[in-house]
Formats: sequence, C-alpha cells, structure tokens
Amino acid sequence: MAHPSALNSRSVTTSSGYIISIAIIGGLFFIFGFVTWLNGALIPFLKLACGLQTDSQALLVTFAFYVSYFCLAIPSSFILKWTGFKNGMSLGLAVMALGALLFVPAAMARSYGLFLTGLFVQGMGLALLQTASNPYISVIGPIESAARRISIMGICNKVAGALSPVILSAIVLQGASQVESRILAASGAGKAALLQELSQRVITPYVVMAVVLLLLAGMIRLSPLPEVDADVESASGSCLGKTSIFQFPHLLLGVLCIFVYVGVEVMAADVITLYARSLGMSLDATKNLTAGTMLAMVVGYIIGIVTIPKFLRQQTALMLSALLGIVLTIAAFATCGKVSVVLIALLGLANAIMWPAIFPLAIDGLGKFTKVGSALLIMGVVGGAIVPQIFSWLAWQIGQQPAFLACTLPAYLYILYYAVSGRRAGRDHAAPVAVAEGLPS
Repeated sequence: MAHPSALNSRSVTTSSGYIISIAIIGGLFFIFGFVTWLNGALIPFLKLACGLQTDSQALLVTFAFYVSYFCLAIPSSFILKWTGFKNGMSLGLAVMALGALLFVPAAMARSYGLFLTGLFVQGMGLALLQTASNPYISVIGPIESAARRISIMGICNKVAGALSPVILSAIVLQGASQVESRILAASGAGKAALLQELSQRVITPYVVMAVVLLLLAGMIRLSPLPEVDADVESASGSCLGKTSIFQFPHLLLGVLCIFVYVGVEVMAADVITLYARSLGMSLDATKNLTAGTMLAMVVGYIIGIVTIPKFLRQQTALMLSALLGIVLTIAAFATCGKVSVVLIALLGLANAIMWPAIFPLAIDGLGKFTKVGSALLIMGVVGGAIVPQIFSWLAWQIGQQPAFLACTLPAYLYILYYAVSGRRAGRDHAAPVAVAEGLPS
C-alpha cells in the first residue's frame, strides 16, 4: 500500500507550481541564513557600542536569539494547525520584521536590553518559519530526490550566512579598529557621542530588512505555494498505535542531537570572533570570520549533493561528519594563533550536513505526530543559546582553548553515537533516508 504522504508529494510534484514552490522555499532558506548569521557581526558591534565588559554579556546576543526557539517551537506547531504551512510562513516573516524594527529605538537609546528584545522577537518569527518549512520541504517532492532538493536549500541558507556578516560588518564595523581606538581614548561627552554615532549605524540596514521581510510576507501569502499535509499516518509506519510523542525514543534522542549540533555550529560561526580576539587578533581581522565558517559549510553542502545518496547513506555521512568534527576540535586545541582559528572555521565543513541528516532521521515514521515532532526538534535549537554561555563561563575558569574543547568535543561524540546507534532507538526497521535543512540555522 502506498504511503499517503508519498501520494500527496507526487501530486505536488506533478503540479505546474512545483518549480515555483521550490524557488520560493529556497528564498525562505536564504532569509533564514541571512538573519541567523548576522549575529556573528552583531556580537563585536554590540560589545563595543553598548560598552559591554565581558564575553558572557556579549554572548547574550546568541542566547536571546536562540532561546526564542525553545519558547516558541511548541506554540508554533499549534499556530500551524490553525494557519497551515503557507500562512504560517507569512506570519513568521511579519514577526521577524517587527523584531528588526525594534533595532531602531534600541539604537537611538543605545539600549542593550532593547537590542536583545529585537533579537528574541526575530527568533520567534524564525521558530515559526523553521517549524513550517522543514517538514514542508521534506514532503513537497518525492522522497527519493529529497537529498538533492534539501541540500540545495542548505546552500541557499549558508550562502546567505556567508554574505550577511560581511554586509553588516561593512556598514556597522567600517574602520572598526580605528573607531575602537578613538572610543577607548575618549571620555565623558565625547565618548558618549562616539558611541551614539556607532550605535545608530545599525538603523538603516535593519529598517531595510524590515521592509523586505514585510514584502516577502505579502508575497508568500499571495504565492501559489500548495498546502500539503505532513500529518498522515502510514498503515505500515512505526507510528501505528502510538498515542504520545514520547513513545518515539529516536525522536527524543534526536532533539538532544539537534541541541548539541546547533551549539557547536554557533561556536564555530559566532563565538569564533571572540575566540580570535582572545588570541590577539584585531577587530578588523576578525569581523568576517563568520563568513569563512559559512563558506566552509557551503563546500560541505556541495560535497553532500555529489555524494548523497549515490556514494554515501545519510547516516554514514553524519558519522563521518562527526568524526571530522572530533579531529578538527582536537587539532584546534593542540595548535595556536591563526592556525587554531582556521581549524575552527573549518568546523563549518564538518557541520554542514548534520542538520540535513539529523532532522529527517528523527522525524521519520512520526505520521500524525510530525508537526509536534518537528516543533520539539526546533526547540533543540536552544543549544545555540546554552552552549556559548557554558563556554563563556568555562573560558573565565580555564581559558578559551580548553573551554572550546570542553564544549565541542562531547557534542561531536554524542552526534557520532546518534549516527551509529541512537537513530535506531525504539525502531523495528531501518529508517528511510531523507534530508532537511533549517538553520540556525
């Protein structure tokens, strides 16, 4: 008997709007990456503009952004039951626009609390978008072509992630080292004026972002995106007879896997700037390091498109990625200076196809529990809030390099466990292979 979702997917695939649908979702994944990875440039900017004294304070940027996923993921699943996928995506974009607009009063008042509020609201919108888009892109086409389709989504995401910190840094951190020297040398009213001028540099890009997001929200609302039903139950599926989402051990282990994965992804992409600064590199030299990590991830996605599933099964690719992460983490700890920083940027290569591997393995066989299962996995994105805070505390106690090792090595070891064994927990059969990509992305 054919799986109902497969029948639904084929009907979407044969419709005249299939290519348009893929292009629209690709644009959304570009937006995910662009907004998510702005944090790499915001951390040094806000540390300087708001006069933050510690890395722990600066890393509240990632905390405010990613903790919103934890708060909004489950409510997002209920919102989507009411709105459907397409309208939910449109609503998510509108919420992101509101978060961007909050940067205007935050910059005028030079209020770190308001900046963090804006980031939290943006994260709320992204949580809704992620909860909708991940299962949507998994079922909109035939399962046998999912690997290629979603790896392309990942490239859209990470190309945007490479561009966004470079663009924002060029605007708000232009002549960063000189600005920093002037601020440190000034005092009183002169220093306050310099800080206010620096803070207001962020207004124009975020107003432009808000306008673009609102336009996209309207375009999605009026677009020909078909509504699909991911909440179907296969007569032969592993969800038959299950009454609770907590009866799927492979999903629960997958949530923890997403948690540690997003934690190490944020360490490699956002924390890298603070790590490099601690090694004596200048602000001008470090402001584009996030883009380097994103480019490494793009290379990883291209490798995934070429090799999966023709040469590698998805779970095998996840295992090899975890092993590469372990090797690069140990090598970064064993080296120093620019070599250590480059090795951390190369973690982007190891991280690239982890989300595409973990997400579908975790939601496979959930049937009618798919939206709730997707929401739980999106909650795991809170790892991007927690792991950097653990790092900042450990760095204060034992130093940057040992702290980085302590935060990332156990994470990669757990991802390796999930690839080898955890993905099969509670399963009576091998999971079919598909991929999905989201982050924060």
